[in-house]
Amino acid sequence: MPGNGPNGGDELDARLGARIRVEREARGWSLTDLSERAGVSRAMINKIERAESSPTASLLGRLSGAFGLTLSALLARAEDDGRRRLLRAGEQRSWRDPATGYVRRLVAPPPGSDMPLELVHIDLPAGARVPFPASAYAFTRHIIHVLSNELTFTEGDIEHRLAAGDSLELGPPADCVFENRGDRPCTYLVLILQP
Repeated sequence: MPGNGPNGGDELDARLGARIRVEREARGWSLTDLSERAGVSRAMINKIERAESSPTASLLGRLSGAFGLTLSALLARAEDDGRRRLLRAGEQRSWRDPATGYVRRLVAPPPGSDMPLELVHIDLPAGARVPFPASAYAFTRHIIHVLSNELTFTEGDIEHRLAAGDSLELGPPADCVFENRGDRPCTYLVLILQP
């Protein structure tokens, strides 16, 4: 399965770094421009572009938000395989946050699709906390659906405790935190609709 595990980390980090550089340069932005838009230091962006550092979920959320892309779209562009309709479980792109162990797997659509929605499967380890800036939600609508255990989702100043089977449509863009306060992994889906 593609991902940044023991066998694919360096390769994925290199593709992500190259993709971030392509996205930045396509917009005519300097490292400083992207740094200011994303709230990420120039030095860190430079390390990521050169694949000298593995970006965290929160950092990728900041960068993708600055580009006006979802995190899934940025990851898909980093691994573009061409267009397919059938995406077997073993072919679905996954990415592991090196800081928390959070695993994000793009279930649909297949790479290269122009479909305006994404379905993402998340495994959030016990005790993990993953923040995302409001900019990661600025151009999209999201629905969270919990599959197992409990997710604490903080949206701005509002805290939602979601149990298995619960769904939540996000409100206006706000800084958000996905948190698993339990002692077992939490699994949930995120449906992302792009305008």
